[in-house]
Amino acid sequence: MQERDSFNSQFGLILAVIGSAIGLGNIWRFPYLVGQYGGGAFIFSYLMFVILLGIPLIVAELTIGRRSKANAVGAFRKLGENSFLGKAGYLQVIACALVLSFYCVVGGWTIFYLYNSLTFSLSGLSSVELGQLFSGFTNSIIPHIVSMLIFMLITVFIVLGGVKNGIEKVCKILMPLLFILIIVLVVRSLTLEGSQAGIEFLIKPDFSKIDSNVLLIALGQALFSLSIGCGILTYGSYMRKQDNILKSTYFIASSDTIFALLAGLAIIPAVFALGFEPTEGPGLVFIVLPQIFSQIIGGYFLQIIFFFSLMVAAITSAISLLETPVAYVLEECKISRKSATIICAIAITTIGSFCALSFSESFNLAILGKTFFDIVESGASNIMIPLSAIATALLIGWKIKKSDAIDELTNSGTFRKNIISFFLFLLKFIVPIALIIILLGGIL
Repeated sequence: MQERDSFNSQFGLILAVIGSAIGLGNIWRFPYLVGQYGGGAFIFSYLMFVILLGIPLIVAELTIGRRSKANAVGAFRKLGENSFLGKAGYLQVIACALVLSFYCVVGGWTIFYLYNSLTFSLSGLSSVELGQLFSGFTNSIIPHIVSMLIFMLITVFIVLGGVKNGIEKVCKILMPLLFILIIVLVVRSLTLEGSQAGIEFLIKPDFSKIDSNVLLIALGQALFSLSIGCGILTYGSYMRKQDNILKSTYFIASSDTIFALLAGLAIIPAVFALGFEPTEGPGLVFIVLPQIFSQIIGGYFLQIIFFFSLMVAAITSAISLLETPVAYVLEECKISRKSATIICAIAITTIGSFCALSFSESFNLAILGKTFFDIVESGASNIMIPLSAIATALLIGWKIKKSDAIDELTNSGTFRKNIISFFLFLLKFIVPIALIIILLGGIL
């Protein structure tokens, strides 16, 4: 059997996991949720859950991955032994495959909007016209499918390169570039006349707006944004023994959170400055922002930068989503990376095609009033990922010996960290309860 691939450096691992975390959830989802659920109040709740929930789960996934040196299924089987947790690795593989099947459709949207930005097709369009452009594109079968296929082909090409020569090399280029691009957008947004109101909306929390619904949404966003259950464990299995898990976790969580906040600063102040409503919802990026760009100096170039950034963020997340099932097929079936990647890509793209077709009036793929896209998205995001995360917390908190977890987290005593016991306490009690709340909230 071929030697197992690994990252060349801790920096490469960190950038790859950051790339997994930073995606559409940061640039598309986070700003509109901030606008809908109270601005600073939502951000405060989100940051609290990143610290109490996200960081311990990243620690858990990296620990399980490196301890087992196996794909998600193999890792749970090895560390969970004959308990029910031993089968839980399938949850993560299936979750990643399902998420990527609808994610590649949205990734195709970023390619479509980048193309339209480059061809001046978005300039001067009203919100009604932008809405018609989007609905017309998603209703047209061939353009919709082709854009999705282009996105998947880019992702497949990177994963075919392997961990060192594909994922690590690409992330070392794309992640610094992504941060530079978002900073350019932040600077322009903050220099707009009237942006002060948007800044105050973000940094001055009105705690009276925090209710159970806001807390539930913030909790779910923290899980979604940090890519919990969507590739971190697999990346952890490629981690070198001498690398510091806690240090890597801090860099990953802080970078992802900073990027989400930068995305908010790039969008919300501009929304306020030009008189739009921050409560626009999911259409904020694809309908409101093109109107904003058309009204500011340099907007044409900023629009290209924005949609290119959105596409890059989507690709870096898609890489980790594809790598998880690829690692499983590669190691369990003992076949080449090329064969495993092609098999997984075909299966995921097939499901993705039905997700894309569900937008078309010609096919009208709907079950009980929900489109096929909605069913796959809600099933993966609201059920599979929380279940996978619960299994991860239980495996570290209850199944693996505390001494073994401490040994892994301290690199056999090389690193001394008193906070480890606190993380293990959170994973044993607090994190599973919080995740069960998310799961019930998604189902009920």
